[in-house]
Amino acid sequence: MDFTLTQEQEQLRALARTWVEREVIPHATEWDRAEQVDPGIVKRLADVGFLGLGIAEEYGGSGGDMLSYCLVMEELGRGDSSVRGIVSVSLGLVAKSIQRWGTEEQKRRWLPGLCAGELLACFGLTEPETGSDAGSLRMKAVRDGDDWVLSGTKMFITNGTWADIALIFARTGGPGPKGITAFVVPTSSDGFNRREIKGKLGLRGQATAELVLDGVRVSDEQRLGPEGAGFKVAMTALDRGRISVAAGCVGLARGCLEASLEYARQRQQFGKPIASFQLIQEMLADMAVEVDAARLLVWRAADLAQRGEPFGTQASMAKLFATEASIRVANTALQVFGGYGYIDEFPVAKALRDSRVMTLYEGTSQIQKLLIGRALTGINAF
Repeated sequence: MDFTLTQEQEQLRALARTWVEREVIPHATEWDRAEQVDPGIVKRLADVGFLGLGIAEEYGGSGGDMLSYCLVMEELGRGDSSVRGIVSVSLGLVAKSIQRWGTEEQKRRWLPGLCAGELLACFGLTEPETGSDAGSLRMKAVRDGDDWVLSGTKMFITNGTWADIALIFARTGGPGPKGITAFVVPTSSDGFNRREIKGKLGLRGQATAELVLDGVRVSDEQRLGPEGAGFKVAMTALDRGRISVAAGCVGLARGCLEASLEYARQRQQFGKPIASFQLIQEMLADMAVEVDAARLLVWRAADLAQRGEPFGTQASMAKLFATEASIRVANTALQVFGGYGYIDEFPVAKALRDSRVMTLYEGTSQIQKLLIGRALTGINAF
């Protein structure tokens, strides 16, 4: 397994790093306080090609492999996890699902606008009473001639209030995963309502919403994939999405490490930089190991996915380790900063708050352990 980056990948990583330094980091604290990222960031993400990574050029994408995508997600995660989430959901979960499952007409209808930042997408799976047990979702889609009528509620939907289209999963058949179908639904449809969720612990700048669909009518041409295949559509998206979240957490943790190194070199106590103290060096060393270990797990999963080999278990391992590591690293960084780490004038307080939710969405840490355990034992604990 060779993880030497190509020249193109190195150039993309450098581009992403420079772009984040200019377009994201100077504004991250302000966006966090205001509980809203600048909506103009969507078009700027598109202009630099980040909303088309992995999408074929014939559909308006910028191409690139899975590892290239992860390199950009790491840099965006370092800058602001709220911005990384915009890309992970609109591109990673929705646009790539349309590319994988869509008809030619669906690809040409939706993908160019998503890649160009003219459209933004959200992923409507979670419901008020259905989180980890996604196969039991309650939103219904009832057939009416050539149309479907969707009714129900989705909860904690990233990009929910900004999105122009939503990939909605609804029950079209009997109970369980095989009764679920996916639909691409314009958010301007009659009966499509949304409410922004404020007061979050972290990812405060991200547009998170409750979606209420009240008799929303869609044509059968808006169905994504076969009828009854919605659960498979969702799970294949989330397998790759977990790699994206993990890559973003590598960036978040790396940002904490870099900030801690700079602070420890400058902060003087007892007449010397605190970086000279053994226990501070121990904390910095632990953080560095966590960052590198998480990155290697992400790159392994991305490499397997790109080569078309089974990668679900490796994606779960990367997601489990990187998300939990981001909390540990952010918490250690706050300890290095001391009292200054507890105020949002410095980046580590926000990083700690943002890191906490990573162990919850796109499969909790406990769900990842059960997936890994099933792969190891052959016994399904669900």
